[in-house]
Amino acid sequence: MRLASVGLPHASKIFNVSTLNKNVLNAEYAVRGAIVIRADEINKQLQNNNHKFPFNDIVFCNIGNPQQLRQKPITFFRNVLSLVTSPELIDNAGLQQTLKPDVFQRARTILSGIDSGSTGAYTHSQGLPSIRKNVANFITRRDNIDDPELINPDSIFLTDGASPGVQNGLKALIRDHNDGIMIPIPQYPLYSASITLCGGQQVGYLLNEQDGWSLEVEELERSLKEATDKGINVRALVIINPGNPTGQVLSKSNMENVIDFCERRGVLLLADEVYQENVYHEKPFLSFLKVAEEMNKLDTVEMISYHSVSKGFLGECGRRGGYFHLSPAIDPGVRDQMYKLSSINLCPNVDGQIMVDLMVNPPKKGEESYEQYNDEKHQI
Repeated sequence: MRLASVGLPHASKIFNVSTLNKNVLNAEYAVRGAIVIRADEINKQLQNNNHKFPFNDIVFCNIGNPQQLRQKPITFFRNVLSLVTSPELIDNAGLQQTLKPDVFQRARTILSGIDSGSTGAYTHSQGLPSIRKNVANFITRRDNIDDPELINPDSIFLTDGASPGVQNGLKALIRDHNDGIMIPIPQYPLYSASITLCGGQQVGYLLNEQDGWSLEVEELERSLKEATDKGINVRALVIINPGNPTGQVLSKSNMENVIDFCERRGVLLLADEVYQENVYHEKPFLSFLKVAEEMNKLDTVEMISYHSVSKGFLGECGRRGGYFHLSPAIDPGVRDQMYKLSSINLCPNVDGQIMVDLMVNPPKKGEESYEQYNDEKHQI
């Protein structure tokens, strides 16, 4: 029955801009903001041959999205993903004449780790145990860690890209408006937007542009003191290495200074390492986990590190695959709460999980697909 028919006053809209959560209104994400919205509008007009613009195409460079710009995906990854998604194709005689044997073997291996045998079923909220084990092995190999038991698969959470992992970490960290997170300036807007959404304070520290966007501990100390003087409780320090958008790669000594700072000042280190493959030989990537391990500080420095299939040479942005790792110093109770946060969304998408598995365990030398994989990787 309509309200007017029973003599009740007409109600104003309950869900309108003036009644929205102020954190939502205050959050800004420039990567997909006003400029991109305007570009989308122009792009629609370009579809009309009668448009008045002096150009016919728009190239969207607002975000790293290589396959939008026609970067080809890695053949092995897509072939395996296709077979896992449609297992009936594994026994297809025609495909067995076309695809390499290790493609079928990898698909069978991945499927053996899926209890239901179908990518259409929910998985464990942290992601498939078999894939988390492969991620743990990847970290162990990457960082030349002697103890094979150090990286526990239960400390790894698969995610829909790195972003949900960052957001869950900030949700858990920020308790009220007095809590702050240190972030680099310039920074990737995910951090400023997510901090605002969680109701926290952005505590910026400046990178040194004159010195190749380097990070100086003196600047960290200045930023921390300024925030503390304002009554802000600094909870964590975000380091993006390799840098986004600046592209710098931190030296080992610089990373050691950062680790000492976190230990001395009692702040959690959030290590955004999604660009770890995008480096030159002259400036190799080192993970903060590796440096902390060499400093014998894995038991004292609390750290969450992030990785993604969207970056590196894969550029599988639309697959939404990633992970975060809780370092050994993280309180076990935190893992339980992070599991609870993950379980609210049930599980990360399964295609993204599979892409993570392929990223951390690509074809090896001597396997049938290795040469093609290696050629495609270096062409990119």
